[in-house]
Amino acid sequence: MPSPVNAMFTRMLYGYSTFCQTLFFRPIGLLTVSLLLTLTPLATHAQQAPPAHDYPRTVLYQGILHPIVTFSQDAPVVNFKNFYQVGFPVGVNIWKTAKIGYSLEIVPFIRSEAGVSRVNNVLFHPGVLVGLGKGFTLANRLAFETGGRYGVTPVLNKTFRRPGPVSYFLAIPLPVRFGNDRPTSVTIGFQFGLAF
Repeated sequence: MPSPVNAMFTRMLYGYSTFCQTLFFRPIGLLTVSLLLTLTPLATHAQQAPPAHDYPRTVLYQGILHPIVTFSQDAPVVNFKNFYQVGFPVGVNIWKTAKIGYSLEIVPFIRSEAGVSRVNNVLFHPGVLVGLGKGFTLANRLAFETGGRYGVTPVLNKTFRRPGPVSYFLAIPLPVRFGNDRPTSVTIGFQFGLAF
């Protein structure tokens, strides 16, 4: 008989899969469900008190990033309206102390428009981490895109530590981009994922 926690995760995954398939398109729904199915067993692992951290400390993470709206000199461009774009950030954080660290992140972006989906951009995203306390971190990232844009991305991150090998995080990235003969733009995004 499945445990109540596993039954709850199964219902959540089914609901999220249905949502992705109907609102967006099948390949992104399958990628998202695949990611969640891979990480769910880690999240439901037998729980124990987390050990005190030794420094330097390395944290790996994987998440899902949804750009919400992009502002430039043109009219605002809203994701989910005429197209859907999603990023899958993977990265490593190396903390020297609880207050300062270095991060290296790579984010492939998939875009679906007019029934066609493709990887349209890959973002190389190194940066400095500043621990703000109580699970909050400010990541100050440089940004280099294969699409020809570059810039900076400040990211405010909140980690929800749990006993066991996995922590959850929510983040608000604010990418500022220049170059490639396009106007300066600022995007508001939403990211969530797992760190281990």
